[in-house]
Amino acid sequence: MIGRGEPGFATEAYLRAKSVWRGRPVRRRRRADDDSPGGKPFGSGRDPRMLGDVLSAMASDMGWSVELEQARVIAEWPVFAGEATAERTTVVGISNGVLQIQCDSTTWATELRRLRAEMLTRLLSEYPECEVRDLRFLAPGAPSWRHGPRTVPGRGPRDTYG
Repeated sequence: MIGRGEPGFATEAYLRAKSVWRGRPVRRRRRADDDSPGGKPFGSGRDPRMLGDVLSAMASDMGWSVELEQARVIAEWPVFAGEATAERTTVVGISNGVLQIQCDSTTWATELRRLRAEMLTRLLSEYPECEVRDLRFLAPGAPSWRHGPRTVPGRGPRDTYG
């Protein structure tokens, strides 16, 4: 028997494999479905499609439809809320189904909190797939000394300003 380091090893392995395997290679053909692009030469799946339809199908296949709808809500906030409200507010983001909106003043935050139910109803009717369950209007507050998600309990910064 020839060892691995010797020159005849490759030919012996080839001959052994050839004696074990006889026949033609098995190639499996993919079944061409009518809906798959490239199935039949003149099948219905080969028709050109609109780019919007292709992108919406891809977004739903990838699971991006909710994120895209939420991004649409944020991008269209000035149209949804109105120009006067949009000048005084900024959308911070959406987390856990809560749309967070930063207001310029406490007065604006208070007034928008009063209109919260009406705005939420309109938001759910215009953007049903965005999965926003609540609106949160944030008033400007005092400067925060917290930086990051973890803090140490205690009195905080003292004697900072001299």
